[in-house]
Amino acid sequence: MFATTLIAMAQAAAPIPPIEEARAQIEARDAALFWAAFEGCDANALESLLTEDYRMLHDLAGLAVPNRAAFVENMQQQCKSREASGYRNRRLLVPGSRSVTPLGDWGVLERGWHTFSEWRGEEVGWVQTGGAQYWHVWRWEGEEGAFRLAESISVDHGAAPAYPPPSE
Repeated sequence: MFATTLIAMAQAAAPIPPIEEARAQIEARDAALFWAAFEGCDANALESLLTEDYRMLHDLAGLAVPNRAAFVENMQQQCKSREASGYRNRRLLVPGSRSVTPLGDWGVLERGWHTFSEWRGEEVGWVQTGGAQYWHVWRWEGEEGAFRLAESISVDHGAAPAYPPPSE
């Protein structure tokens, strides 16, 4: 009986971590997410970062991604296309723009600004092509002891914000 109780306790869901620890996990998972979707082009890495019912809302495309399976499949196709064409792109977080806010014991909301760049060859290098604001809703998966991205909202797409920002 005692051993059964210990096993059950060991398998119990972990409580959501304190905000500083949650913020560190979100920063790491955000970096892994965008590496997989951009520079690393590793669609399979997205599986462990997203909830099955993940969706992405986009100011230009509306419901851009209805679920994780569709996103992974789309990324697999994009990665094949990029490999064939040599196309390279990257996403950079605008320094100081990220905030992480608790959503009770359910998860956290991550908000920030990011810019996008494309590789234009050795003579030109990386060229900033745009920017946007994003909101990510990360759900705490206590059984895994990790956050998974449940929803992305990407808005205010346009010219990339100047970086470094102009001095006032």
